[in-house]
Amino acid sequence: MRILAIDSSGSVASAAVIEDGIIIGEYSINNKLTHSQKLMPMIDQLLKSIDLKPIDIDIFSCAIGPGSFTGLRIGISIVKGMAQALDKQVVGVPTLDGLAWNLSGFSGYICPIIDARNDNVYTALYVSEPSDAGISKASEYMAVHINELIESLPKDKQIAFVGDAVSKFSELLKEKLSSMCYIPSSHLHLQKASSVGYASYLLASADKTSSAYSLTPLYLRASQAERMLTGN
Repeated sequence: MRILAIDSSGSVASAAVIEDGIIIGEYSINNKLTHSQKLMPMIDQLLKSIDLKPIDIDIFSCAIGPGSFTGLRIGISIVKGMAQALDKQVVGVPTLDGLAWNLSGFSGYICPIIDARNDNVYTALYVSEPSDAGISKASEYMAVHINELIESLPKDKQIAFVGDAVSKFSELLKEKLSSMCYIPSSHLHLQKASSVGYASYLLASADKTSSAYSLTPLYLRASQAERMLTGN
């Protein structure tokens, strides 16, 4: 089973190909939000580098949010377009799930945090077990103030934080959570298409795929333009 996965939900534009759960190629760029210009050439070059064509891909996958509204639309449009043209199935992976898989094997909780502005974060809590390098979701997807999140976190296991909001709130997290807070190396903080691809592989292996027409973004709040119109 070959899966082409992309993540354009944040500052990183990332594309990867997973074959039977193994990464065979990945390209990532973290340089300005120009996904509309970079993603398709990146995918084309990635496939050429590993001697594959789009028709060789069995399943197309992408991060569906939360994250950058524009970035999500670009990534989802690319995946839907390629899957429809080739009559292939798709898998949508919540961005927070993909980030959690960056830390697969960590013993404790994993808490991805994505900057949602005004000291708010998009987040969810996961339990990670090193014995099988698996993770399971322990909360709903949320958009909350960072202080509210800290107050709600369990205190029975160490909590690893990942995501683009880590650099912004790392000192606060360390102050409030002390030894219960674990901040991994910075190269694990941002979105990786390979993590989205591995999550997609597990879902596809469980027959949890869908048609391209059903692929939609996961929004936890209205876009900035919509909020300005409604005054929220």
